[in-house]
Amino acid sequence: MRNYSRQREQILDVVRKSYEHPTAEEVYEIVHKADEKISKSTVYRNLNELAEDGKIIKISTLANGYRFDYMKSKHHHAICNECGKVFDFEYNLDIQDIQNQLKKQVPFDTILNCITVVGTCNECKNKN
Repeated sequence: MRNYSRQREQILDVVRKSYEHPTAEEVYEIVHKADEKISKSTVYRNLNELAEDGKIIKISTLANGYRFDYMKSKHHHAICNECGKVFDFEYNLDIQDIQNQLKKQVPFDTILNCITVVGTCNECKNKN
């Protein structure tokens, strides 16, 4: 467990209150408005540490890097492969069954806490 810091708590609070799965840049912009002394490197480092500590989830998107999520409730993610927007969805999946099936097919142990699906959101689909 890492040492407590006021800045880390501010960063965690931004992610905790967001339902938009903010990028590191978006978190920085919000935190920087409240504390002009905080640097981008501090925000990025703390987001990574919070993810490593299991306080938040770091979601990799194809379109624009990483987004961050605080697991308010058990849910899964749908990611738009064009704009990178992340959507939450709830579905009662048998995670143990999925892990067992993966173990039979893939030569490594999985750590599975949510499922991510990739597709195209309606907004992007309607642009084309």
